[in-house]
Amino acid sequence: MKKLLLLTAVAGLFAFTSVNAQTKTPRLSIGAEFAFPMGDYGDVFNLGYGGSLQYQHPVAANLLITGSAGYTNFQTKEILGVKENAGYIPVKAGARYYFGEYFFGSAEIGAAFGTKDGAGTKFAYSPGVGVDFPVSDSGSIELGARYEGWTKGDHLVAPSFIGLRLAYNFGI
Repeated sequence: MKKLLLLTAVAGLFAFTSVNAQTKTPRLSIGAEFAFPMGDYGDVFNLGYGGSLQYQHPVAANLLITGSAGYTNFQTKEILGVKENAGYIPVKAGARYYFGEYFFGSAEIGAAFGTKDGAGTKFAYSPGVGVDFPVSDSGSIELGARYEGWTKGDHLVAPSFIGLRLAYNFGI
């Protein structure tokens, strides 16, 4: 999966060379999030889902700084007939660089705050790639994929997952 993400980013770099007109004004983005747990975390938790809000502010021709917040819920796999939820509020800041008209790479760092008593706070990092298709003068549809990792915190394993985001971006 990591090779596919890297290949997509490299293809975007070489296939498209024009400047993205969408990056000239600040934008707000609202999206649906899906998280596919990996490794030891995937042995305990099922698919995660949630939503997010992201602010994007241009600082150069193809470069935007980002700030995002959202909610992600994971449900444990059934163990001895019991299922539990684990909810988190990730808050991150980072950057997004457009390799061409539609393709971008991104990186964010921040914290994931647990919603249950004693869940604690985890350091979060997430590199990713995506594609952003204009649908109007100030709006676009975004599809992004990222690897996201969190520190271990109160879990026996460090949470990590492949995240997918389907969002609508609009100028503000």
